[in-house]
Amino acid sequence: MRVALIGATGSAGSRILHELVQRGHQVTAIVRNPERVPSLPGVTAKQGDILDQKQIANLVAGHDAVISAIHFTASDPHKLIGAVRQSGVSRYIVVGGAGSLEVAPGVRLIDTPRIPAAVKPEASAGGAFLDMLHEEQQLDWTFLSPSVMFIPGTRTGKFRLGKDKLLSNEQGSSISFEDYAMALVDELETPRHVRQRFTVGY
Repeated sequence: MRVALIGATGSAGSRILHELVQRGHQVTAIVRNPERVPSLPGVTAKQGDILDQKQIANLVAGHDAVISAIHFTASDPHKLIGAVRQSGVSRYIVVGGAGSLEVAPGVRLIDTPRIPAAVKPEASAGGAFLDMLHEEQQLDWTFLSPSVMFIPGTRTGKFRLGKDKLLSNEQGSSISFEDYAMALVDELETPRHVRQRFTVGY
């Protein structure tokens, strides 16, 4: 599969890149600094400005799917979603956030004291991005929310999937970047949550 990965050198994006390569996909890594993209089989690095809708649309055109793994506060959702729509690529997978997940019926994580003030702007922007996707009529989108602790770890393949409720266990709510990447590429290869949000955690 030919995949355009926006934000391929970030914490989540770099793991997604390696997972895609490991499974034999052809990847166009769209980043601010192409020299930071590792030399890997089937990977082509391209410089892109996520605030330039026309440029991003041109870069992702012709791919089978687009994955965006960028901070919500660093992007303009109208331009980013608009670029994918303009490109003619219908499949769009977004590295989401945990803030909009429910911790109780009708109670989102972002509305509780569990979210530190420092990360509230990003969490709020992620929720707004998801709201915008829910109104999207053209794209076959998927928004994958991680658990609260989204951290470096190991690729175990032992994780749970959920829908809108925050996943947690005795150790809290967490998922490694590596296992998150597995769940995301699983969804890419075998779509089960088209036009939906789902979540992954231990």
